Amino acid sequence: MSELNILGVPRNRKFSPNHIGNDDAIFSLTAKELEKMGCKVRISFEDDFLKNEDIAEQKIFTMARQKEVVKKLQALEDNGAEVINSAFGIENCFRTNLTNALNLNNIPVAESYIVPTDYAGDEVFDAITGKGYWIKRGDFHAIHKEDVSFAASREEARDILREYALRDIPDAVISKHLIGDLVKFYGVRGTDFFFWFYPYDNNHHKYVEYQNINGNSAYYPFDADKLKSVATEAAGAVGIDIYGGDAIIGKDGSFGIIDLNDWPSFAPCRDQAAGHIARMIYEKFTKSN
Repeated sequence: MSELNILGVPRNRKFSPNHIGNDDAIFSLTAKELEKMGCKVRISFEDDFLKNEDIAEQKIFTMARQKEVVKKLQALEDNGAEVINSAFGIENCFRTNLTNALNLNNIPVAESYIVPTDYAGDEVFDAITGKGYWIKRGDFHAIHKEDVSFAASREEARDILREYALRDIPDAVISKHLIGDLVKFYGVRGTDFFFWFYPYDNNHHKYVEYQNINGNSAYYPFDADKLKSVATEAAGAVGIDIYGGDAIIGKDGSFGIIDLNDWPSFAPCRDQAAGHIARMIYEKFTKSN
């Protein structure tokens, strides 16, 4: 394996709510795996990356999410640099963009509608039947706990939208609450790596509210290979290679994806995942040389 000069841009800690250590860990492990392959890896944190006017490397791997960094990475891609995950794919994972992409590509998802945060109508609430609504900020990922909130009634939903508007969040996604088992998954496109698990069993406090509403996992049987296929297709629809997300498994084994993220923490499987991520990055970067 020949030496390859690669730039790594890790995630700013404010974009790693509850996962600062885990995000750092998977990024560091991936960098070490690339170095074992003979790559020369230089790390530039998001703020330093923005200040640097002369980026010499044409091969970049990144967990960045800061909008200014994403725009700079996109400009580098437009000028011939290779970036994994692509900065265009990262932007596609902002909630409104993600909802549009998954709907356009017929990915099985929770029924969702994009509305301005000053939405005062009833059509969306009338269209969504069931136990309640999930309100999610549309312009970005979740940074604060309130950026993904459950509303038991449309009045609660309107209160959440008003709070978003006061925070200058322009739009939101209103999604149907799905009944069933919550499953979390991680994958690396172009490899056979795919890992899924029941987060309640691992005390993931992020999901306490969902567990309170739906109850404990019932462990409904489902086709894990089909979940892998659909999750991989969803990642391809938004243009990312390193991905993770959440799905709800119904009693009949059907499922709907309720979230998809660019390069998550891989916390329960990072030791296995890092090698697959690094090999995929190396193969993509060397194929184009």
